[in-house]
Amino acid sequence: MNKQRVLPLILLAFGLASSPVIADGGSYSNSNSRLAPFQELIENEEYEESIARLDEALRDDPDDADLLNLMAFSNRKLGKFDIAFDFYQKALEIEPKHRGANEYLGELYLQLGQPEEAEKRLQVLDKACFFGCGEYDKLKQAIAEYRKKNPS
Repeated sequence: MNKQRVLPLILLAFGLASSPVIADGGSYSNSNSRLAPFQELIENEEYEESIARLDEALRDDPDDADLLNLMAFSNRKLGKFDIAFDFYQKALEIEPKHRGANEYLGELYLQLGQPEEAEKRLQVLDKACFFGCGEYDKLKQAIAEYRKKNPS
């Protein structure tokens, strides 16, 4: 194959691999219309309403890792850490490489003072995000900030 044909293929492969929607990675883009109503409630910090709506959606699709992740996130924001943990765990049982669930579970571990567990989530993200991803970057930054405030 000549160089003129190889370069576009490499660029195409890189573009697809770094896309925000990766089925195996369990991540989703902000434009995902199925999740948009829940994300809007979360962005507006309407966590109780988000939980109520997610509960309804999960009755129809109890194994949707994206919905479980958003349910966990909403509960975590309300300080319901045990409930959040259970939802993150269920999401990760379904999709172990789910980028959002790994990032947010790592953040929960930091809130609970368990940076070693957060580091484990970061390692999972490092493998799941071959070309890098925002979830990895955010959790790495959160761990660095935690360690700066809590030197061992």
